[in-house]
Amino acid sequence: MVISMDDVTHKADTLSTGGKTSNGLGLLAVIPARNEAPTIAAVVSGVMSKLPVLVIDDGSQDETADLAREAGTTVISHGTNRGKGAALLTGFAWALDNGYDAVVTLDADGQHAAEDLDDMVHAYRAGAGDLIIGERTFSVMPFPRWLSQPIGAWLMTLALGVSVTDCQSGFRVLSRRLMERMRLTARGYEMEVEMIWEAVRLGYSIGWVPIQTIYLPGRRSGFHPLKDTLRFVRMTWHIWRSRRRLQDVQETETVEEDDACLGPRTIS
Repeated sequence: MVISMDDVTHKADTLSTGGKTSNGLGLLAVIPARNEAPTIAAVVSGVMSKLPVLVIDDGSQDETADLAREAGTTVISHGTNRGKGAALLTGFAWALDNGYDAVVTLDADGQHAAEDLDDMVHAYRAGAGDLIIGERTFSVMPFPRWLSQPIGAWLMTLALGVSVTDCQSGFRVLSRRLMERMRLTARGYEMEVEMIWEAVRLGYSIGWVPIQTIYLPGRRSGFHPLKDTLRFVRMTWHIWRSRRRLQDVQETETVEEDDACLGPRTIS
């Protein structure tokens, strides 16, 4: 089934459920895709053996949507390219509106192995976190990613004040309550780091699961080295400032509570 984007709505800051709650459908795999005709059918088929799948066709100019539909899944199509983050928001909104308990996000280019789904889902169901992130092995990545990825994780650790081992892995599990409460503003790849900040800000735990690190020869990434790196840096700076402001507010509230406990003061 193909659904036009005209039939799907989501808010920029929070994901509205229209008052709907989980109906016990379990997990839904959400796969954003743009011009992934060579791999989309195999990816969908592999994942559908384990979970129901929703593909978000983000303005593809090839047969991505048709091939995904032929593989047996539901497809939502953006008329124009809106960015990976926007595609994920569309998928999250659809999952919430249709009563799913959680979503698993995977890339459409074959870099995530369907067999790793078992470990990811097991970690989520075991209570490892409201956000489960697939942790890759940086040393086997091609240049320059084997360098940029650990640097990005290090910067995020500094910005958040908590350990982050892989901030840009697209293989994730998100709980329903996290999706409902996140305030996401990004529309590109930088949304993946914004998700981590939102989990930390909301006080939800984050789990890490080792996954296979797959890079297919001849496949071009949709990640733009300059543009998306600048967006990542801006988002990291925004997260650091937001955390500092939140800490300042919490410290002020603590001081005010302590003062209130002391009662009225007499000045002689």
